[in-house]
Amino acid sequence: MVQSTRAGADYGFMLTGAVILANIFKYPFFEFASRYTSATGKSIIDGYYKKGKWILIAYLSVTVCSMFIVSAAVTFVTAGLFSNLFDINLNTAHWAAILLAICILILVIGKFKVLDSTLKVVGVVLLLSTIIAVVSSLINGRVPQVENFVAPQLFSSSGILFSIALMGWMPTAVDMSAWTSLWTEARIKQTKYHPTLKETLFDFNLGYFASAILAVCFLTLGAMILYGSGNELPNSAPAFAHQLITMFTTAIGDWSYFIILLAAFSTMFSTTITVIDGYCRAAARSIKLLSDKSDDSRQIYILTSVILAIGTYLIISLFLNNLKSLVDFATALSFIIAPLAGWLNYKMIYNKDMPSSHQPKPWLKTLAIAGMIFLSIFSLVYFYALLGGEF
Repeated sequence: MVQSTRAGADYGFMLTGAVILANIFKYPFFEFASRYTSATGKSIIDGYYKKGKWILIAYLSVTVCSMFIVSAAVTFVTAGLFSNLFDINLNTAHWAAILLAICILILVIGKFKVLDSTLKVVGVVLLLSTIIAVVSSLINGRVPQVENFVAPQLFSSSGILFSIALMGWMPTAVDMSAWTSLWTEARIKQTKYHPTLKETLFDFNLGYFASAILAVCFLTLGAMILYGSGNELPNSAPAFAHQLITMFTTAIGDWSYFIILLAAFSTMFSTTITVIDGYCRAAARSIKLLSDKSDDSRQIYILTSVILAIGTYLIISLFLNNLKSLVDFATALSFIIAPLAGWLNYKMIYNKDMPSSHQPKPWLKTLAIAGMIFLSIFSLVYFYALLGGEF
């Protein structure tokens, strides 16, 4: 929602290829996490531990390094939408604190499942609205460009840095693939039903490709409505959220403002809870395994969620009027750690413990190797550009 829109608004359609390539090259690593749980009934985090403590320590290190900044970026955007929804004069950090408190409360009392079912219905409204807005913008044509508009240089340090930050969350960070594995494991325990590999992968593919399509849709809206128009996306969360919703009303009509705002907020609110839950589940499971405790990890989960909420609030307070830098930092960090996260998932699938019935097709192995090369090369390019290297 944020990065794809910015890509279109700042660079038109020039970064469409980056969005598509990132989704293609990351695909195997997300697929492997779901495949592993389908084969073993255990989360891929348990697989890391079985393979060696050092592998799980490496994963936990990646989680700790990214959890605060990523949670802050997501919560910051949600707080901006929250501010627009209620139109009460509160500091963005205060809105974030309220949001975090609500999220922690919902997760601790275990009511996220009921809420999530409702929010998914509202999320469909955003999906349909986005598609309608894209079709409408393509029919109406691109918004006229301002006089003497000069297109930004993509092959420059700033352009490359943003491109890599953009790819960091296409569709999301690779280390988050372990979350789907944890949720699949939890669903198996809850329903007492172990889905087939075909069922598991269908569920995964549906979400993965829907996310990829939405990314292209938001990029298209940014390119058709904002690129070259002279209207830059603001750096404060409330102003950014307002500009984002206005982009939809430009394509669909002013009557849709509140509907789009409510749908966007509901989707981001669900995402915020999901991110907090995912990080806390992953950290709690990792700590439980490394400490060799057989008791329930609920207390670790609750403690982690409180620590994460406090850290998230502090980071938002530091980046209060610098939304773009916060999101760029979070997404770039996700891209830099992606090669390690991808390699960990690759090691779990291609070993003797995996039954032959759950081994991927040869083309997927080739794509995984290509993906690791792709992610590694662009991580090095990122550091080169960060140090002021010229292109």
